[in-house]
Amino acid sequence: MREVNFFKSDSGRSPVEEFLDSLTSKQALKVAWVINLVEDMEVVPSQYFQKMKNTDDLWEVRVKVGSNIFRLLGFFDGQKLVVLSHAFQKKTQKTPRQAIQLAEERKRTYFKRNKK
Repeated sequence: MREVNFFKSDSGRSPVEEFLDSLTSKQALKVAWVINLVEDMEVVPSQYFQKMKNTDDLWEVRVKVGSNIFRLLGFFDGQKLVVLSHAFQKKTQKTPRQAIQLAEERKRTYFKRNKK
């Protein structure tokens, strides 16, 4: 089906992995479960994975654990590879513009670095 990878900066840091490390074990398990859905299901329900409007072709992985809402933003590299580039805890109705800009910037960095 799909493969999910995490963006790595030029220095080798992975912002998404660092975010996941900051979660409780229950929260991290739920995020991992949703990422597995994205990898394994041909059609992922939109409550878990959907294309973001008004962005540079970004997608969001959507996770709810109790009253906490988490978003992992990423993009496709080809048909089957999803690269997650930013993660945060959502505290407002709208996704913060700064989070979208950061994910888009990391997408540009990724494709510049990985030109074939």
